[in-house]
Amino acid sequence: MRLPISTDTSAYGWIPIPVVCVKNGDGPTAVLLAGTHGDEYEGQIGLMRIARQLVHDNLHGRVIILPSLNFPAVKAGRRVSPIDGGNLNRVYPGRAHGTATEMIAHYVCEVLLPMADLVVDLHSGGRSLDYMPCALVRSANTEAEIERLHDLLRVFGVPLAEFTDGAGGGGNTTLPAAAAQFGVPVITAELGGGTTLRGNGCTLAEEGSLRLLKHLGILSSCDVPDPAQVTLMSCESMDLFVYAEYDGLFEPMAQLGERVEEGQLAGLLHSIDRPHDPPVEIYFRRAGLVVCKRHPALASRGDCLFGLLEDAATSYLPGAN
Repeated sequence: MRLPISTDTSAYGWIPIPVVCVKNGDGPTAVLLAGTHGDEYEGQIGLMRIARQLVHDNLHGRVIILPSLNFPAVKAGRRVSPIDGGNLNRVYPGRAHGTATEMIAHYVCEVLLPMADLVVDLHSGGRSLDYMPCALVRSANTEAEIERLHDLLRVFGVPLAEFTDGAGGGGNTTLPAAAAQFGVPVITAELGGGTTLRGNGCTLAEEGSLRLLKHLGILSSCDVPDPAQVTLMSCESMDLFVYAEYDGLFEPMAQLGERVEEGQLAGLLHSIDRPHDPPVEIYFRRAGLVVCKRHPALASRGDCLFGLLEDAATSYLPGAN
C-alpha cells in the first residue's frame, strides 16, 4: 500500500506498507494484522511465518496479511508514529485526507473491514509493559454472537481470554469498535512485551491464526497442535490497574502470573531526587492475576505499573476440536 506523505525532501512521496494477499476461489476473507504499534514484535514475526507458508491450493477464500500495519512506527521501533505522533488504535475510523495515522485507519475501515469475515489483531506490551499471553474480544449483543466469539477464542487457544465492553483503552476509537460497525469479529491478542521477542508469543500468534483460518474453512489443513485450554477472565474495573503517583525507580513486589490480594504490597517507588527519603509504598486495590507489569524501572507519575485480571463467572472454555 502507498501512504502518501509530502515532506521537504519528497514533495510527492509515499511510504510503502507491505501487504500479502493470497486468494483461491470463493470463501471467507480473514485479515491478519500486526504492527499497529511499532514496538510490538511477536505478532509481526508470527504473521511473517504464516505469509511464507501459505500454499495457494490449500486455500478456499482469501487471506490478507499486514505484518507492519503502522509501517512508520514499525520502522522507527516506536509505539506511535514518528510522523504525527498518532496512536493507530486510538484514531479509528480515521480520515481519508487526515494525518498519516488517520489515513491508515481510514483505509482499514473503508477497504479492509467491508471485505472481512474475521480480523486478528496481534499486539504486545511494547517497550513499557510485559504481558502474559492473553486474548480479548469486544462483547456482542446476542447469545448467538457471544457463543461465536467463545468458539473463536477456543480455537485461537491463547491461555487467557477476556470480554470487554470497550469503555476503557480508547473506547470507540479502536479497531474492534470500528469493526463492530460492520459486524466483523476481532480477536485481539497481547503476546509479550518489553521490546524484545518472546518465542512463545510468536508461536501463539502463528498457530492460533492458522487454527482460525482452518476453523473458517479458508485452510483445508494446517499442521499445528490442538489449542490449549482457555481460561475466561474479566477486567471490568479500573481498580485492577496500578499507577505511579510519583516519579521514581519502580521496584516491583509481584511478578507476571502471580495471584495477588487486595491490599497486598505491589511495589516501591524510590525517589531519585531525594534518595534519603524512604520509598513510596504502592498497594493493589483489588485481588486478581497479574497480567501485565511495567518493564522499565524508571517511572513517572501516571505510568501504568500493573494490570490485573479477575476470574470471570464462567472460568473455563472447553478445548476446540
